[in-house]
Amino acid sequence: MFQILNDWYREYFTNKEAVILILLLAVGFTVVVTMGTILAPVLAAIVLAYLLQGLINFMVRHRVPRMLALTLTYILFLAAQLAFLFVLVPLTWGQLVRLLNEQVPRMLTEATRFLNVLPQRYPELVSEQWVTEINAMTTDTLKDLGESAVTLSLSSLPNLMGLLIFLVLVPLLVFFFLKDKDRLISSVVRLLPAERPFMTRVMTEMDTQIANYVRGKAMEILITGGVTYVAFVLLGVNYAALLGLLVGLSVVVPYIGATVVTVPVAVVAYFQFGWGADFMWVMVVYGVIQGLDGNLLVPILFSEAVNLHPVSIITAVLVFGGFWGLWGVFFAIPLATLLKAVITAWPREPVRQGEAGAGGPTLENH
Repeated sequence: MFQILNDWYREYFTNKEAVILILLLAVGFTVVVTMGTILAPVLAAIVLAYLLQGLINFMVRHRVPRMLALTLTYILFLAAQLAFLFVLVPLTWGQLVRLLNEQVPRMLTEATRFLNVLPQRYPELVSEQWVTEINAMTTDTLKDLGESAVTLSLSSLPNLMGLLIFLVLVPLLVFFFLKDKDRLISSVVRLLPAERPFMTRVMTEMDTQIANYVRGKAMEILITGGVTYVAFVLLGVNYAALLGLLVGLSVVVPYIGATVVTVPVAVVAYFQFGWGADFMWVMVVYGVIQGLDGNLLVPILFSEAVNLHPVSIITAVLVFGGFWGLWGVFFAIPLATLLKAVITAWPREPVRQGEAGAGGPTLENH
């Protein structure tokens, strides 16, 4: 048994560079798990810097001076942040409040009427007590949800102050990450071994993968959400901005997100139009948008294909989402790709037959 473990260790863990990389990954994983909340502004700034660096590189390739490209990109970023805070957030928040105050009571009434009929039609399957408990639980939950959506208690003020600090820190960190990118990278590289072909190969591949993923996913969110909003406005669907935002964010979670967000789209369309041609048009347009996203938009945006099996993607979403919440869900695919790249490129030192026994001949004896 010990000989098997010894051979396995000598085959996979005798390369000093590989062991250092594993230690770095373990330390990074531990830091993010234990201090993820504290480091949230830094993580958000790194993501945004990855996103904006592509635009800077594009301008530089077209002979725009780097400082001018950085300045223009940063101004565009600030304008987008202001538009998000003062246009998109108030619009979607207002629609959410209207949905909870106007549409949800109607939905609750219809659901209650439907549930009350079930014990009469299927007395052997559904009891009056079960229907009463479900109605009471649903009423209490929706009441609490509606109250929390339209009021801000004093207990939420610390969270509000934290959000304001977040909104100030992130743009500042993004600027320094973009301006001093080379200096920051050099300070980290100096801590690594001088000879690092394995680490360089893995990190270069992952830099390309993560940059491609972040920029592609951001474009996918904007395009999918924007097209959904325009289509729903043309179809006269209520809460078009809120549904467009949900559809856009759903692409962050492959396979699962599109399935989950179908429910609010179908519910809103049903209670607005009922069963009919308008409802069918909404669902057909929504299905076409999802189909074009998966079969046309994703292959165009993601030039570097992520070669992962759907089971691996779903498992990564569940695992990393459980550790880091929304951040884990967003980075589940690049993190899974990182693990695959490390495993695939891991250096192996083959153990020869003559080296197996504890007292047997070794390479030096020959």
